[in-house]
This record gives sequence, structure tokens and C-alpha cells, in this order.
Amino acid sequence: MDLQSLKRLFLISYIELKSKENHFFNLLKSAVETAFLENNSTSTPIKDWKGEEIVVFQDDLFNKVKGKVSEKWFYTYIKNTSEKLPRIDVLNLLSNYVGHTNWNTFKANHKTIEHGLDIKQKKKVSKLWLLVLLPIIGIVYNFKTENTFEFCFIDAIKNENITSIPLDIIVLQDNQSPIYYKTDSLGCFSFKTPQEVMRFVVQSPYHKTDTIVRHINSNANQIVKVAPDDYALMIHYYANGNVKDWKQHIEELTMLIAQEAKIYRLFKNNMDIELYSKDEFIRMLTIPTKSLKRTEILAKEIKNGKIVTLKFIVK
Repeated sequence: MDLQSLKRLFLISYIELKSKENHFFNLLKSAVETAFLENNSTSTPIKDWKGEEIVVFQDDLFNKVKGKVSEKWFYTYIKNTSEKLPRIDVLNLLSNYVGHTNWNTFKANHKTIEHGLDIKQKKKVSKLWLLVLLPIIGIVYNFKTENTFEFCFIDAIKNENITSIPLDIIVLQDNQSPIYYKTDSLGCFSFKTPQEVMRFVVQSPYHKTDTIVRHINSNANQIVKVAPDDYALMIHYYANGNVKDWKQHIEELTMLIAQEAKIYRLFKNNMDIELYSKDEFIRMLTIPTKSLKRTEILAKEIKNGKIVTLKFIVK
């Protein structure tokens, strides 16, 4: 086969691959719209969403998979046609939102009609790619072996594995987008990489965010202590604890929350978002009801030692 024929086959292969990826992304956008409509209502297709509909989708995405996309991102990739696909971490996030483990799993579960190359051409291209890649793979394998990092997270105060809620793990990579994981039922997490040093962020609504750096030969690989977030834990305690001294209870909450705090209650099964004043929120926490114990903190912002923004949900 001459050089021109080789170039032509590679070009056809590239065009077909790009076309398939765009087709899968269009399928993903349709799946996102369907997943959103399961618990929300709108009369317009996803490409026509704007304003309030985008905000509600952002909150629904955060509630389900604890991830966010900006309004600018939505306009770039959903309302308009972009030549490039979104970053892989965003594709993984949206795939998780529609019920799949990640982007690769989503594509594997959505078979499409093959087009562009016939069977003989595809076999030729596959063989050509194999001949080109095998030497490269051999070189990479000889110089890079995978290191396995394993971590279990314990509460720095209780000295117990954190298993009541999964922790969010954000793996930081040089010159690449971060990768998102969650701890398992034992409060642990593992990651394979050819790198000898690993950097990741650990966070949850009830713990302080921390950046962890570990070397593969470090003795501290297995155990990571995570400091609890006093503000979130206090609210959790007030919502779920058996507080007898209600006057002191109210006084402590008053000191904890800024006077002009913005407090949002999110509703998982519909598109409502309810805004609470500081007094209304404290009143809710100081009236013992069955639903009170199902209150869960989703996000918060603290300035000058007081809560200024809070998002919560009653499960």
C-alpha cells in the first residue's frame, strides 16, 4: 500500500471516530433531557432552555451527582454546536446523571449503526493502527509501570472510618482535567497511575476540604485523617439531636449564622427552590418534627466565622 492510500485510510478513520463521538454526545444530551424531566417539568427541548430552566437543571445536577456546569458551558455545548466535545470529566458527570458509571459506559450501552468504512477497510485500518501502536505500547510499558495508591479516611475527632456518607475525591493531574471519585462503603478509595506522586482533594458537606499529597513509598499512604466541619456538624446536630434547652439552642444557632445569610432549600422531586431567612431557618430547626431529622446539608459558605450561604434538602 502506497503512502497516499495510507494517509487516506487514516483520515477516513479519524473522521469516522469524530462523527461517532459527536453522535454519542447528541444521544447524551437527549438522555440528560429525559433524566431531568423525570422529576421536573418543562415544555421546551433542552436546546431551548434558558434562565430559570438552566438554574433548575444546575441544582438538579448538583443534587443527584454533586457536580456543576456553568451557564456559559450550557450555552457553548447544549444550546450551540461546538466543534470540540466537552472535557472528559464533564462527560463523566453527565453520564452519571443519566444513570451510567461514566462516558465510556454510556457509549458502550448505546450501540449505533456503523457507517463510513466498510468491513474490509476497517480491518485494514485496525491492522495499520496495531502495527503503529504496538512498538509505542512496548516502549511505554517498559518505562512506566502503574502504581496503586490506596487510602482509607478516618474522622480526626472520633478516630473512626468515615462511612456514614461518601467523601468526594478530586484527583489532580498535571496538564489534565481532574477526575472525580467517591469513597466506598468502607470509607476507602484506590487509584492506579504511572506517577509516583499523587495529589487529590477530599471534601464532603460535613468535613473540611483538604488537599492531600502522597508519594508511592510513603508510609502514610493508607490512612488519611479528615477534620470535621464544626459549622455543618452543629447544624446537623441541632436538626437530629435531642436538644432539651431550646433557648440555648436558638442562641447558639443565632451566633452560627450571619444575619443576611442566604439559605436555600432544594426539593429533589420537583423544580422548586425555597429561600429561607435566618429567622425562618432557625425556627425550622427548633421545632421538633419527623422531617427535621431528614435534613441534610448540601453546601455552605463561611465568612468571618459565620455561615453566609447554605443549601440543604429534607430527604
